[in-house]
Amino acid sequence: MTVSQPARKVTIGADRLRPWIEGFAVRHGEPQAAVEGDEVQLMSPDGARALIAVPFPPLLLEGDVVDSLIGHVLRERRVAAVLVRKGGFAVGVFEGRRLVASKVGSSYVQGRTKAGGWSQQRYARRRDNQSKKAYAQAADEAVRLLAPQAGRLAAVVAGGDQSAIAAVFDDQRLSELADLLAPKIYPVPDPRLRVLQAFAGQFLTVEIQLNEHA
Repeated sequence: MTVSQPARKVTIGADRLRPWIEGFAVRHGEPQAAVEGDEVQLMSPDGARALIAVPFPPLLLEGDVVDSLIGHVLRERRVAAVLVRKGGFAVGVFEGRRLVASKVGSSYVQGRTKAGGWSQQRYARRRDNQSKKAYAQAADEAVRLLAPQAGRLAAVVAGGDQSAIAAVFDDQRLSELADLLAPKIYPVPDPRLRVLQAFAGQFLTVEIQLNEHA
């Protein structure tokens, strides 16, 4: 008795998409490609299916679906990045994989205390105030560095703590950038310059969902 394998998701670098699709065709037969919203479906003769999420949608078709997708994925774009955690932030602008402008900062946020009662409440208020100050600093730098370029950006990508990102983009000065914000928030360690420089390796990827036959 054959046990079917569960569906799974794979993530590959943008430059690996063409060889991945070629390998999929070798393993399962030449697939039929179709656009479904912000995804491209590859359906093979043996029942294997791949749903490829289109990064930086929408996908504009120029002839063949697969060729259009690969061209879209490999196109260099100007993308802003905002990384925020409680202890620091990093904002930058990428041209393709190259970081062309950046600002990194850190803020002290007091660690949690085991004290109870009034002391715990006092520490919690202090932590909250320190966090708000850190997020305001991150928003200030995003306004200074990124807001003037909003009209030239393909997207804004974020990493770090979801609550921290939400707090930064609550700033009304960033409303135009918030409209460009991609829905996924990537996990990152405490933002440093090296973390920001490496961030392109996370957001310049392609996510593919495979069914149980793939």
